[in-house]
Order: sequence, then structure tokens, then C-alpha cells
Amino acid sequence: MKQYPVQFAKLPSAETMAYRVAGEGRPVLLIHGNQSASPHWFPLMERLENDFQLIAVDLIGCGDSSYNKRFDSLYELAVHVDQLMEILGLQSIPVIGWSTGGGVAMELAASFPERVSHLLLLSSVGLGGYPVYNFGADGKPILSERLCTKEQIAEHPVSVKPVLAAYEAGNREFMKSVWNSVIYQMKPVPDADFEIYLDAMFKQRNLIDIIYALSQFNFKHESNGCAPGTGKVDRLTMPVTILQGMKDLVVPYVWADEIKAALGDKATLHRFENGGHSLLTDSLDELETILKEAL
Repeated sequence: MKQYPVQFAKLPSAETMAYRVAGEGRPVLLIHGNQSASPHWFPLMERLENDFQLIAVDLIGCGDSSYNKRFDSLYELAVHVDQLMEILGLQSIPVIGWSTGGGVAMELAASFPERVSHLLLLSSVGLGGYPVYNFGADGKPILSERLCTKEQIAEHPVSVKPVLAAYEAGNREFMKSVWNSVIYQMKPVPDADFEIYLDAMFKQRNLIDIIYALSQFNFKHESNGCAPGTGKVDRLTMPVTILQGMKDLVVPYVWADEIKAALGDKATLHRFENGGHSLLTDSLDELETILKEAL
């Protein structure tokens, strides 16, 4: 797997954002998901670098970016991305967001529409955010009990505490097992590539903030159970491409359908029949073809 060197930009927010660049064509911005960073885009960057200039960011608190101040929303992460785009002179370009990065990309497109000519949502969080449910004594989620505070989320026995413990202990085998079970279950990743991804994962410092921000993200008009509806979906006026795997264990396919229904003719939905949450590894050939046509 080809790798790309990290670069840095000092932001007006007093944070330092890391990013990587491949190619020299039309610029395309790439925003990674939770528990990941810009290296997770390397396979796609290698495929597209002869046709586009790919700029892959590390969100604040992830990868090689700084984390000087905690945050509560994906909007705040989008502000940092907007500041980087200003520094790099990026205006009206396609933006691809994967998973949590899809939510950040939506916030960027809604609040800074001059930056985004085309919004591409790759296995993206849905319009109502990502719910965090309490767990019962039987080990099953209680779907009527959403956790809505950072304090509650920090104690979550599945999504947070084991991951934080793995980060603290440097337990790479635990993280590899989780990703192989939930994200790379369709197609194994070569060990050498996985080591690069793990290096990036273990630089994350903002897990609780990210999960809380996902619980608060709500582009709908009605409450999601933790946050009131903002109606920001109405601000997504640019073309939107939705790319969703049918065997995604992280993001339900119905969320992609919901985005498509809300946006109507502005959106195009591509189904990947054998794709899980990482279309970057499960369906790279198909993804490359669709992106080249869409971009």
C-alpha cells in the first residue's frame, strides 16, 4: 500500500491540522471516520491520484492533528476543516466523508456551502446522528434508553470503556479483532496495511467527544431523542452521492435510504451488495469506478 507524507497547517482556532496530499488534478477533500485517520484513505488515494488531487485530513484529536480543546459537535470539527480549506485555497470542491466523516462533511456543506460543490457520503452516519443506548443486565441494548451526556457515554461498557482501555494499554490485538469482526468482516486487510491503520487509530484522543457529538448530530426537523432537530438537511442544496454497503454492520442501510428520501432528486444512492462498512477495502474497484464517474 502506497503511503503519503503528513503535512501540517496552523489554524486560526489555535489547533494544528495534519493532512496528506496525493495527485495534482482537481482537488477532492477526504474526511475520515471515528477510530481512524487519513492513512485509512491510502488505498483510494493511490487509485485516484492520476485523475485528482486528494487531500485527506486528520480531524482534531485524531491522527497527527492537535487536540488543544475538547468539542461537543461535529460542526466544530467542520469549522476546523473550513479553516484548513481557507489556508489551502480550496473552494467549491467535492468532499467525501466516511462514516463519522460523513456527518462532518454534512456540517461543512450546510454551514460553508461555498466550500462544497458535491457532497459524497461513504457509509455515512444518518441524518439523526448515531444513538448510544444503555445496556441491560442481559448484555443487550435497551432501545428506549439513549445516553445523552458525556458522563454517561464515558461509562458505556461496549462502545467506549473497552476501547479506551485498549488505547491506554496499546492493545493492538483487541482493536484488530474488533475491526475484523465489525468493519473488515467482508474482506481481510493485509497485515502490513493493518499495522499502518493501527498506528493511526492509536493516535486518537477524542473518543468520548466524537461519540457524544454523534449522539447530538441531528439534521432532521424532529428530535432524535438527545438533541432537537436542526432542519439542516434543507441546507444540502448541492448534488449528493450516497455510497452504502448492504452488509454494513456499523451503519444500517436504512439510514442511506432515509438520506436519499429527504434529499430527493438532489441525491444519487449507490448500493454495494457485498460491501460492509469499509468500502475502501471491500469494494475498492467498484468504488473507484463510481467515484470517477461522479467526480
